[in-house]
Amino acid sequence: MRRIDPAEHPSAEIYKLITGAIVPRPIAFVSTIDADGIPNLAPFSYFMACSSNPPVVCFCTTVRPGPLPHKDTLSNVRAIGEFVVNIVSEEFADRMNLTAAEVAPEVDEFQLSGLTPLPSELVRPARVAESHVHMECRVRQILTISDQPNGGIIVFGDVLRFHVDEKVLNGNKIDPDLLQAVGRMGGPTYIRTRDRFDMARPK
Repeated sequence: MRRIDPAEHPSAEIYKLITGAIVPRPIAFVSTIDADGIPNLAPFSYFMACSSNPPVVCFCTTVRPGPLPHKDTLSNVRAIGEFVVNIVSEEFADRMNLTAAEVAPEVDEFQLSGLTPLPSELVRPARVAESHVHMECRVRQILTISDQPNGGIIVFGDVLRFHVDEKVLNGNKIDPDLLQAVGRMGGPTYIRTRDRFDMARPK
């Protein structure tokens, strides 16, 4: 086994190590708006559920080197306090990827990607109509792990409303064969969720 001391390596190398080892990662396709009402869409693969009672999800945005260290998403959730997590399916993964481009804050990524804004019920940011699962969220907490380049800032959100497309439901459960969610691997590689196996939890 190779031993790696993170203190002895640049943070960019540690990022590659983390994203290559912690796989597959689900994608939070986060929609926000800024104080002027300009929509924003961005994907985040540092994403997970934190609690079911109450329902809470979180995603992490990375501090970038350079004059603009924070993504527009972070600025927007700080200003507005609301966001929507949209789950990404294979059918629109290519359009999701378009929103990962570095563009000016005044650019509307709905227009950039050709995705369709759908009004939310309880929060101001729109949902992505092409997504089969939406979570309308109110910011619970923003936690700065590190404000250094390649550091992380975690956004926790209380889920105020779930929206689930009937097309991906099998009874009361989401059917993974119908949802066809995608996840991230390392570098530019994504993964489909078609090849699965079951194991019963020991009693």
